[in-house]
Amino acid sequence: MTAIRRYLPGWLSSYAVLYLLFLYLPVVFLPIFSVNAAATPKFPLSGVTLHWYEDLPRTPALIDATWNSIIVGISASILSTVLGILAARSITRYRYPGRRAINGLIMAPLVLPEVIVAISMLLVMLQLGLSLSLFTVVLGHVLVCIPYSMTVLTSGFEGFDRSLEEASADLGESAFGTFRRVTLPMVAPAIISSLLVCFTISLDEFIIAFFLTGTEATLPIYIWGQLRFAAKLPGVLALGTLLLFASFLLMTIAEILRRRAARRTQNEGGLYA
Repeated sequence: MTAIRRYLPGWLSSYAVLYLLFLYLPVVFLPIFSVNAAATPKFPLSGVTLHWYEDLPRTPALIDATWNSIIVGISASILSTVLGILAARSITRYRYPGRRAINGLIMAPLVLPEVIVAISMLLVMLQLGLSLSLFTVVLGHVLVCIPYSMTVLTSGFEGFDRSLEEASADLGESAFGTFRRVTLPMVAPAIISSLLVCFTISLDEFIIAFFLTGTEATLPIYIWGQLRFAAKLPGVLALGTLLLFASFLLMTIAEILRRRAARRTQNEGGLYA
């Protein structure tokens, strides 16, 4: 037993390294093959070129898909964050029957198969008489993004010092005024982090968009369509590399803001700023 305990940490570290390599090594090949001079992604590389990146802005369909993804991402992130603020505030501040059940239902899209969620939303949209468009995609992305927004915002509201709201009320401020002038500024890092996380998820989301989009394709749908043509593969690799770095950048900023807010909560006795 002592020998097992001695060697177990080393085996666990090795397993973690192998797991990360298995998970992320294919992603590393994406930017490598995106600068390959040949259209076929294989080793050895035929040469290094930025030609595939230079062709991206000259593709009208790609530009349209990019704008569609930006519109959907901004709309979904704002709506998800607003709804997440209300839900997180309610769950962390008040105690009422069914609070845990409601929280579980909000988080359900995280564990449900996304294909089932997409098909269910498609049926609901058709029953409501809504035509498939970017609007229906936004509604689908809001459903998927709210659990992530709740996760970020709940930690922000839990670290909030309620005595500040009490002081504002003692000074004669209304409940809404206190929420707008005291609470929201205090949890601003969590709100910004929620916006960035939701935008990133919406930007990369494919299954919901595949079922709910109409004639206006988003970037993931555009990439899926281009994969049918072998000659388009280098451009897809270049576009995928840009999306990869954009997602990594946004998630890094969101995580920095989250940790910054957490440190301030600990250092200032609950002051979340």
